[in-house]
Amino acid sequence: MPKPQTAKIGFILKGYPRLSETFIAQEIHALEQRGLDIVIYSLRHPTDRDQHPIHAEITAPVHYLPEYLYQEPIRVWRAWRAVRKQPHYRTARRVWLRDLRRDRTSNRVRRFGQALVLAHERAGSIGQFHAHFIHTPGSVARYTALLTGLPWTVSAHAKDIWTIPAWEKAEKLAHCDWAVTCTKLGVDHLSGLAPEGRVSLLYHGLDLDRFPPPPALPATRSGPFRILSVGRAVPKKGYAVLLQALATLGDAVDWQFTHLGGGSDLDHLKRRAETLDIADRCTWLGARPQRDVLAAIRDHDVFVLPSRIADDGDRDGMPNVLLEAQSQGLACLSTRVSAIPELIVEGETGLLVAPEDAPALAAGLRRLHDDPGLRRRLGNGGQQRVRTHFPLDACIAPLAERFGLDPPPVRRAAEA
Repeated sequence: MPKPQTAKIGFILKGYPRLSETFIAQEIHALEQRGLDIVIYSLRHPTDRDQHPIHAEITAPVHYLPEYLYQEPIRVWRAWRAVRKQPHYRTARRVWLRDLRRDRTSNRVRRFGQALVLAHERAGSIGQFHAHFIHTPGSVARYTALLTGLPWTVSAHAKDIWTIPAWEKAEKLAHCDWAVTCTKLGVDHLSGLAPEGRVSLLYHGLDLDRFPPPPALPATRSGPFRILSVGRAVPKKGYAVLLQALATLGDAVDWQFTHLGGGSDLDHLKRRAETLDIADRCTWLGARPQRDVLAAIRDHDVFVLPSRIADDGDRDGMPNVLLEAQSQGLACLSTRVSAIPELIVEGETGLLVAPEDAPALAAGLRRLHDDPGLRRRLGNGGQQRVRTHFPLDACIAPLAERFGLDPPPVRRAAEA
């Protein structure tokens, strides 16, 4: 059974706030609503121009650690001078040096420096650290826990699981109190590296109050077939494959494609669309807040996410954008990667194809274009599945229990 939660929890995030990490913000907000006292420590300053409304509703104070040690040398030096006198310093330093011998990178040095600052500047009332992502935030959490003697826990997600070596995952999982991750695939992988019972499944879920059922739409809509995707323009999202699929549709389908999201590959994708002679049919809106995402979902005919496994092993977990699209009854076409088949039941709540298969993507799009009845059936099935199996309150309950929070009172029928 969890211990009663009385102390503050220091949440260690890679960056905050971030438009691409709504699932973390909704988790923090939901835990605050249940009474968890959170302090946020971010390894990076925000880069997005916009924020989601939920960020304004989160009351946790936010502290930024030195993003690069050379930018704040005096702050780091003062932390080292103070922390090196503490009883746990030598143990933490020994563990870090062992890690550094296996990973001789500036990143490894930076994480220990950030941990020194966090150990020195943390609020005295913090009794536990919780990292979102087992890679770099997990390193800072582990080193800080070693420096302070405090416990730490971790939520692992997607890229962080698949892009760091097994030795690092195993040692972090052996040292943390508990870990959760958002896919069955992730649980199976991490459990093979962890003490028995250390890792458990925790789906993110979706805040259905922010994604209420859409207004009734006409049975048919005039104009081109509107295809939507939301996601960062990075290799694991598979957008180059999607552009190839769109190019093969030719004139048989009058289509328009809209993409929402930032990302390092965005300019390359725009040039690729020009090369394929489909640039006039593609609209790139960049990173947008959640209200714009919701509006776009309600204004399109299908949602497509062509996820793949990138060359470095990076891949999606369970993309929240698929939950969001399905909550609005939008038919979804995606790939059999990671936890996507845990959400989408082929032929019942959406369509799935093999990753990196442009002809199969094109065939799926043509099928959805030609059969409005199929779109409606898949959209309705997806909406029902999300609302039945992935509501935020139900998904957050096991995590709240781990933090020692009491369950919310059961509402009586008159209050429902």
